[in-house]
Amino acid sequence: MSEERFGEFVLVRRHADGHVAELALDRPKAMNAVSTDMARSIAGACAALGADRDVRVVVLTSTHERAFCVGADLKERNSFSDADLVRQRPVARGAYTGVLELPVPTIAAVHGFALGGGFELALSCDLIVADGTAVVGLPEVSVGVIPGGGGTQLLPRRVGAARAAELIFTARRLEAAEARELGLVDELVGEGLDREAALALAARIAANSPVGLRAAKRALRLGQGLDLRAGLEVEDAAWRAVAFSGDRAEGVAAFNEKRAPQWPGE
Repeated sequence: MSEERFGEFVLVRRHADGHVAELALDRPKAMNAVSTDMARSIAGACAALGADRDVRVVVLTSTHERAFCVGADLKERNSFSDADLVRQRPVARGAYTGVLELPVPTIAAVHGFALGGGFELALSCDLIVADGTAVVGLPEVSVGVIPGGGGTQLLPRRVGAARAAELIFTARRLEAAEARELGLVDELVGEGLDREAALALAARIAANSPVGLRAAKRALRLGQGLDLRAGLEVEDAAWRAVAFSGDRAEGVAAFNEKRAPQWPGE
């Protein structure tokens, strides 16, 4: 396993021959509160991982024992002037869009607190694995703002408009069992097993065609919100992008030869 740091607060580890990348939030003294510097590091790590053709899956984790991420660094924000806040906004957005726009499947491994921007980082992933200690929520209206890292758009896509409105308007926190019941997380595992389970899921996904995975994610994301006819056109374009690829040829050959495929990734 190799490691690479992006700034002071983000650590990237490579697993499964480099095909699974773990993006670890590593600001333990602040329970991974997202400062300006940390936001830049998240965005930088995502840009590097998105451009790396060896990476097939990204897992977003935390090095803190009791928190995934508690959201924006409100202590830092308290020192901001209005002009500072305006200048910081695109930097903060870059962290969330960096995760959201990763071209490969993404999995968040959540334990402890995942609140506000912390939960929005998880929502920016395709799948969320949580352990029994997880506490999630979007409490922004309780401090006079709104979810600004994608929460007002991503949460209703998961749980529907009315449920998202109730959760955002009340600013309430949900413990793991209710979060799983309502669909805020996708898989609930035993305490302390979120990272292990997410990495195992990532390894299963990474065994598949990298060309197919990227195209499938693109079709899923671009098709959201479209009517069925338009969505099927998005799917057809994605199919055409993979139908004549080396991965498609290798996948068919491996199936017929009853062997594991050796994906060329092109």
